[in-house]
Amino acid sequence: MYRGGFKAQNNYLLPSCLMKIYGDDYFMKLALQEAQKAAATGEVPVGAVITAGDQLLARCHNSTEMLNDVTAHAEILAITAAAQYLGSKYLMECTLYVTLEPCVMCAGALRWAQIGRVVYATPDDKAGFMRYGKELLHPRTQLEMGIMMEESSLLLKSFFAARRKSEP
Repeated sequence: MYRGGFKAQNNYLLPSCLMKIYGDDYFMKLALQEAQKAAATGEVPVGAVITAGDQLLARCHNSTEMLNDVTAHAEILAITAAAQYLGSKYLMECTLYVTLEPCVMCAGALRWAQIGRVVYATPDDKAGFMRYGKELLHPRTQLEMGIMMEESSLLLKSFFAARRKSEP
């Protein structure tokens, strides 16, 4: 018999353990799956998803090689897909989950989209926007980092190690 607490949701009492099925870990795992897809096609393994509450709006990965477009970062593609889905260029009630700290270009796009929250797995000490500060994001954007950092970091390191081995 379940002995936990119960919480009201839509006039029903649900066990509190069922209240948060889709949390940050779940959505970051989806972003990591996207990063793995990118690696499998020779793209830098970065994946991104955008949600509104528990609803998945966009799921993308880096596609710069496939599209021959330096701006085809996972975050940019996800912003575009989510905006199209919502019919709005503003994503104030949305969360971006991304496996690598966004670059300055992506941070600028996130600022213009006024995204509500950014969650990234692993920092990018060479090209991440935090080298310049959180001020690159919209002032109301919440920022969190470190969810699934080890898995994301390992995927990136493995990808670049394999790439270095295959170079002449």
